[in-house]
Amino acid sequence: MSKQLTLEQCMAFLNWQWDSSRRAARFQVPLTKTAVTISRETGAGGHAIAVRLAECLQALSPKGSPPWTVFDRNLIEQVLEDHHLPARLAEHLPEDTSSQLEDILDDLFGLRPDSWTVVQETAETILRLAMLGHVILIGRAAAVVTARLPHVLHVRLVAPFDVRVERVQADRKLSRKEAEEVVRREDRGRARYWKRYYGADIADPLLYHLVLNTGRLSCEAAVAVIVQALRAGPGSGGA
Repeated sequence: MSKQLTLEQCMAFLNWQWDSSRRAARFQVPLTKTAVTISRETGAGGHAIAVRLAECLQALSPKGSPPWTVFDRNLIEQVLEDHHLPARLAEHLPEDTSSQLEDILDDLFGLRPDSWTVVQETAETILRLAMLGHVILIGRAAAVVTARLPHVLHVRLVAPFDVRVERVQADRKLSRKEAEEVVRREDRGRARYWKRYYGADIADPLLYHLVLNTGRLSCEAAVAVIVQALRAGPGSGGA
């Protein structure tokens, strides 16, 4: 993680479109105990935005507050720890679905817990982390798992296909064709995960407080919008 922003830097960073009188009043309001879920298309910048958001929220939090923590790839490590599962299982727990045949064979031969058990245990860990607050949860259908918690803000990150392919190609040092395959495969996998285990459509905008197009918004602008929504409070839009 990059160096944390100072409070002054973060305040300046959020000043866009606010006049001085509105800023003075708004920044006197302390951050409340909350959590954020981020659902993202592959290449939409989910991890980078989450890290930047955590830095900014930490800088705005009162001294002595719990650290804002991003749970992305390390979420599975937390699941394994919570449920006393061997670390070697991490490689078998992608954000996708295994086939029912694989589940049956693994259960018969004791290779690993079936996928339904793992998903339930993952949901339990997500709920525990969300209840603690000061967390940013990426993936694993966290928006559905925490949908009934009023202090959680749900964000969906999208971007045009070509933009996402270019980012994946650059980040992972792939050919154009390989990057296209990765984007399509991971998008399909996440959609299957939501559909199979939660009966939900990952692309349904009604599941989120915010849907942000990172093809048009920079990382900084996306973070600013999320922080503004957090200050307004999840669910403040009324009925």
